[in-house]
Amino acid sequence: MTSHSILSHRAVSGQRKGARAALAHPLDRPVCLLPRFVRRSALAVRIYRLLSLIDWAALPERNLSRSYGQLAVPYAAFVAAYLVKIDQRLVYMSDLRRFLVDHPALCWLLGFPMSVRRGGPSSAQTDACLTTQRHLARLLRQISNTYLQALLDQTVSLLHAELIDICPEFGQTISLDTKHVIAWVKENNPKAYIKGGRYHKDQQPSGDPDCRLGCKRKRNQRTQSEKPATPLQDAVPAKGLQVGEYYWGYGSGVVATKIPGWGEFVLAELTQPFDRGDLSYFFPLMADVERRLGFRPRFGTLDAAFDAFYVYEYFHQPDESGDGPGFAAVPLTKKRGHGRTFDANGLPLCKAGLSMPLKFTFWARKGVLVPHKKGRYVCPLFFPESTGATCPIDDPHWAKGGCKTTLAASIGARIRHQLDRDSEAYKDLYKQRTATERINAQATDLGIERPKLRNEAAIANLNTLIYVLINLRALQRVRALKRDRSS
Repeated sequence: MTSHSILSHRAVSGQRKGARAALAHPLDRPVCLLPRFVRRSALAVRIYRLLSLIDWAALPERNLSRSYGQLAVPYAAFVAAYLVKIDQRLVYMSDLRRFLVDHPALCWLLGFPMSVRRGGPSSAQTDACLTTQRHLARLLRQISNTYLQALLDQTVSLLHAELIDICPEFGQTISLDTKHVIAWVKENNPKAYIKGGRYHKDQQPSGDPDCRLGCKRKRNQRTQSEKPATPLQDAVPAKGLQVGEYYWGYGSGVVATKIPGWGEFVLAELTQPFDRGDLSYFFPLMADVERRLGFRPRFGTLDAAFDAFYVYEYFHQPDESGDGPGFAAVPLTKKRGHGRTFDANGLPLCKAGLSMPLKFTFWARKGVLVPHKKGRYVCPLFFPESTGATCPIDDPHWAKGGCKTTLAASIGARIRHQLDRDSEAYKDLYKQRTATERINAQATDLGIERPKLRNEAAIANLNTLIYVLINLRALQRVRALKRDRSS
């Protein structure tokens, strides 16, 4: 590949960086300042085209001056090496170190301090200068995740700058979902014998002190098609029923946006222990989305695990442009009050079609993710005073003081029931849930599901870097597509 083709690929970022004569990190240098042995390596050039999209000099860095006079290896070198590990699908840190030793030009390009002789460094020189695999593993868990989130900030900004002229509504529609991450412990091996039982939340695996027990998929009802063809003659004990898939591990939440014809892009991500519910991801992820985009998305599509009043309320906020509020496309789960209807004043209707007045309100703080105000609605034939009339439909609750119901005192509680899930607008929005599914498929291909790591900090950092790499690859595809369409 020629220097001219690489420079044209880098476009605006290359022109901005080209004015600097001497830069701290080799990936921040223009291609004309790279040594010849780097430009002769096809692998090094490919990694350069991918990772030079980031402005490494803009990232926060640790103090590189040690008290005994030696210089520490910058975080940027390690982070770039971890991105190479993910890109090349290297499983262990020993594989990464061996790979870097076999490619001295790449090792120099990533920023590891090496003595370069004429003709470039040899593998023996690289082996002598490169840090140990144990130190590579240690730094992965010690680097602050805030540092890696700054990388994700850059990728979102670069994608927004590339696509804003194509899609002015970039980021206005988001999709949110979670992905399970299986811990590297024997308790997740069905062939291993576990004394005392495999799935006891208080019996923490010794192989990973941070992982938690959670359920990936849970069902306690059979559909009609899943019933056995012949009736069972004997009762089946409860412990023999398969109602879910349980693992020790973590969960990775991701927010993505989709532009038809251009792809799917990651806006935010968060890793938590597996015992955290899906709803616990919503507000932290959306806070990162707002910070990166500078505005609140108007539309969201999520699965039934996010069927909560505050999700609907979040997207119902009025838009600054005057286009009116958006909405969230979320399936309605089969909870109590399924199919609730309301009158023009927002009061719930009983089965007889009567408006149920509000008797009192209270705050729900215990056992809820978000403390909120609730209202207690009662039968209008008994409150505010007894009318002496009888229930028009002779409801069974009539003998006990009439119907009663408790709802969150929020517009989101009404939207949850009143949302028209048969409308074309809802169906078109819900189809965009495939954005997170495609992102999760890419992350699974890059090894997010079964990392060979044993603590939360390292796994969280690895997950962030996986999504950074997904965005960098997407940015490359967008720029290549724009060049093809303009030619």
